Amino acid sequence: MVNKPHLKRLMNEYVSYYHEDRTHLGLGKETPTGRKARNVRTAGTVISMARLGGLHHRYDLAA
Repeated sequence: MVNKPHLKRLMNEYVSYYHEDRTHLGLGKETPTGRKARNVRTAGTVISMARLGGLHHRYDLAA
């Protein structure tokens, strides 16, 4: 059952995903909040972080 707190949590999670993870063609494949510069590595372990209840994922290199 969806109630007000549940809907608010889902909306906050979507807004976070939209601004921090989702790339936008109009921004040159960047996100509205930008991304932190990282050292480019050609090898390493890739980790997956579920977003929006597992509907989308964000992938990063493990530290």
